Amino acid sequence: MVKRLTALTLAIFMAAVLAACGSNGTAANSGNASSGVNAESADAAASEKITIKYWYAFGDKIEEAKLHMVKEFNESQDKIEVVAEHQGDYEDLHAKVQAAFAAGDAPAVTDLEIASTGVFARSGMLEELTTYAERDKDQLQLEDFNPGLMGNAYVDDKLYGLPFMRSTPILYKNVTMLKDAGLDPAGPKTWDELEQYSRVLKEKGKVGMTVAADIWFYEGLVAQSGGQMLSEDGKSAAFNSPEGVAPVEFWKKLTSEGLIKMPVGDEAGATADKDWSNQVSAFKFGSTAGVTGSLEIAKGNGFELETAFMPANVSYGVPTGGCQLVMTSKSSDEEKEAAWEFIKWMTSKENTIYQHKHVGYLPTRLSAVESDELKKHFEEYPQFKVAVDQLEYARPRPMENAYPEIAKMIKESIQKAIIDPNTTPQDALNQAAEKANKLLSK
Repeated sequence: MVKRLTALTLAIFMAAVLAACGSNGTAANSGNASSGVNAESADAAASEKITIKYWYAFGDKIEEAKLHMVKEFNESQDKIEVVAEHQGDYEDLHAKVQAAFAAGDAPAVTDLEIASTGVFARSGMLEELTTYAERDKDQLQLEDFNPGLMGNAYVDDKLYGLPFMRSTPILYKNVTMLKDAGLDPAGPKTWDELEQYSRVLKEKGKVGMTVAADIWFYEGLVAQSGGQMLSEDGKSAAFNSPEGVAPVEFWKKLTSEGLIKMPVGDEAGATADKDWSNQVSAFKFGSTAGVTGSLEIAKGNGFELETAFMPANVSYGVPTGGCQLVMTSKSSDEEKEAAWEFIKWMTSKENTIYQHKHVGYLPTRLSAVESDELKKHFEEYPQFKVAVDQLEYARPRPMENAYPEIAKMIKESIQKAIIDPNTTPQDALNQAAEKANKLLSK
């Protein structure tokens, strides 16, 4: 599930930033030497490592991969020491970065969930990376990043982040359950087939899918229906169009007939994962970041796992997700140079191969996808390649400042439409759109 900043949190943050910048906008940790430092102590200081903080989200195998890469970076050279600190999920991380920035103690580098890039960049929290990328273009090879992952790297045509642990939602299938039900494990490839498969599974006492009303999954179904979340100029809601209503109508129909389950509340995503792991449900939507963990679950519980594109409606379509690495704007020049070296290293071909194999996040570089190492990996574990192929149908997430709050409204409206038999999907999304338009017009 993807979490972001709320408008209220941003408002509080901006007030704090303005207060913190009251004295010439200078951060407390600017790193400027005092005038009393003599030449000998300056030479000594120059020989010391530059220490920078890197804040990251999530634990388990994701954390293992990040800490491994940080350790490798620190051991690869003797000029920079990166201190990595875990800060919870994306929502926790974002809130802590806001507070630290306002206090003049922000990390030099942080993970940033892609849909929040616009909010952070436009508030002045992020360092623009265009100059760095142009200066080091031969080493960086910006064109090597998969174009399908670059849409959220730019804000107002300026580069603010580099793709790091990026993802798309994919379909996870319990092939053993499908075979036992007499279903072709190659499907379902469309919404209609998903409904048909779910009817057969219901007869066997199973559930087709347990799925949370996650905004990320909903964005995918809207794309598959030919719709958009917001208007092209980003100034009005578009999700209450027929293409945006269709996914909620589909979900409501299937839940009302007991073909799928849609839990609500904070544990909805965990419930969906549990149902799939325990073979209550044959399918689940999940991030490509879960491939490694899901393979381990399938092996432990004695069933065969395959992954596939999210089923199509009028076409395939999928949002991208995950995070990119960004540099905060209040660090000293020395810290920014160190941060840039670290960001380049973390997003290298070698590291994108490593983190993809260890976790399942997308290999962000074309050279990584084309490498002999990943070609061999895909042959052995085709479940990892599905998300790479699905990028052909990927689209960036909206980055309007109000979108994090709008996404929350949409999720609540979907849940209301599913739970309340007297609320139609159209009415629920119309109400959300009315509120969204007020935010977008500000």
